[in-house]
Amino acid sequence: MLDAVGEFRPHAVVIGSGFGGLAAAVRLGARGYRVTVMDKLDAPGGRAYVYRQDGFTFDAGPTIITAPYLLEELWALCGKRMADEVELRRIDPFYKIRFDDGDVFSATADHDAMRAEVARIEPGDVPGFERFIKESERIYAVAFHDLADQPFHKIKTLLRSAPDMLRLGGHRTVYAKVSQYFRNEKLRIAFSFHPLLIGGNPFTTTAYYCLVGHLERLHGVHYAMGGTGAIVAGLVRLIEEQGGTMRMNAEVEQITVEAGRATGVRLAGGEHIAASIVVSNADVGWTYTKLLSEHKRRRWTDAKVARARYSMSLVVWYFGTSRQFPDVYHHTMVLGPRYRGLLKDIFTRKVLTPDFSLYLHRPTANDPSLAPPGCDAFYVLAPVPNLASGTDWAAEAEPYRARIQQRLEETVMPGLSDCIVTSRLLTPQDFRDRLLSTNGAAFSLEPQLFQSAWFRPHNVSEEVENLFLVGAGTHPGAGVPGVVSSARILDQVVPDAAVFRTA
Repeated sequence: MLDAVGEFRPHAVVIGSGFGGLAAAVRLGARGYRVTVMDKLDAPGGRAYVYRQDGFTFDAGPTIITAPYLLEELWALCGKRMADEVELRRIDPFYKIRFDDGDVFSATADHDAMRAEVARIEPGDVPGFERFIKESERIYAVAFHDLADQPFHKIKTLLRSAPDMLRLGGHRTVYAKVSQYFRNEKLRIAFSFHPLLIGGNPFTTTAYYCLVGHLERLHGVHYAMGGTGAIVAGLVRLIEEQGGTMRMNAEVEQITVEAGRATGVRLAGGEHIAASIVVSNADVGWTYTKLLSEHKRRRWTDAKVARARYSMSLVVWYFGTSRQFPDVYHHTMVLGPRYRGLLKDIFTRKVLTPDFSLYLHRPTANDPSLAPPGCDAFYVLAPVPNLASGTDWAAEAEPYRARIQQRLEETVMPGLSDCIVTSRLLTPQDFRDRLLSTNGAAFSLEPQLFQSAWFRPHNVSEEVENLFLVGAGTHPGAGVPGVVSSARILDQVVPDAAVFRTA
């Protein structure tokens, strides 16, 4: 395909317009590819889709930006500055954790303030806190700084990194690692819950994820003014300014393959789009079992995909109120009476329980543009089992939402029921049907040791040449830093555009 000045530009098709897909499209465009991004939804964003109703704006998924340099790099590739288009506001404290007894722990970048918070709860754990902070920094240096953007499709990469990973206790779980430094259960919870933000169980997730503590302190916790959707809109502009194309309402039915190589995609309506390379930002289970269903697979067979362990799912309730709740912080964890037992019910027993822990997001604490004057916009999520639980969400959704509302009213939002003016609910069924996520998992594969790095589906497909994977289900994993880093890996594994010009 010739561009506007008559130069041949190989075509890259990107399936899915989540953060991973958009970042991949920008990087490929910067390297000379003509890029088309396909998505079944009517607007870009994937899990970072934006809902607008009754004058309120709701980010559907990610709400926290913890490594902004990864996004800023995408603008830099296009000769621009992200700050000229998107305002990131630092949030500190990062979040507040309300324990079931009403005690509140504030997590902050201020070392002295964090030390004081630890001392307030358990003076004897202060020395452990100091040691944990240093250990978190050591883990970050290896597991994130050195390895997050390195391709793990070759066994030698695993063997080369194994000594450091073992030295840092990757065989332990996050909770076990944290418990080496803290004796107080509240502090163990406060410093171990982070895997839940990417679909992991702190009692089974590899201790590498203890790196989050240092990640937050080093780069800060940020909010995008206008919502996370403002970042999505900015990335779309970059793609289109590069000459790329966004095609919404375009569901990919099959990745076409000839002689073992991806040749493009076939849409649900039958249209074939030819491509030199294909990048899938779709769920990895869906990519291999549905989009490659016509191709015989050696490793990621239907049986292997079915045997994999998937993350929990979520119930997310978006609601707006006719008045403001100034005492509710921007990010608040409203914890229930159980921790280990609740997570066992969600991840292992896969049963829906009457109690829950919640993450409450009040973006209008810093950004009143997301709600009508005098109003507040909210998003509250509850981790729940994925669809392997057999839960009938058509019947359970509204009673479960009502229990969440009651819990919020009893704890941090008195009078809530009298001022709700708009409401929307997302359940595990929506993750499966709308986002095509295997088992309705909110974060794809669970980040356990033997589903991480080399053991995770590779960024370079093991089944088809010229097929590449980005997003939550591939290396390095879920979360905005993870999926954007997965796109960063493409620079090392995708052939230069010149290869196709001379082929």
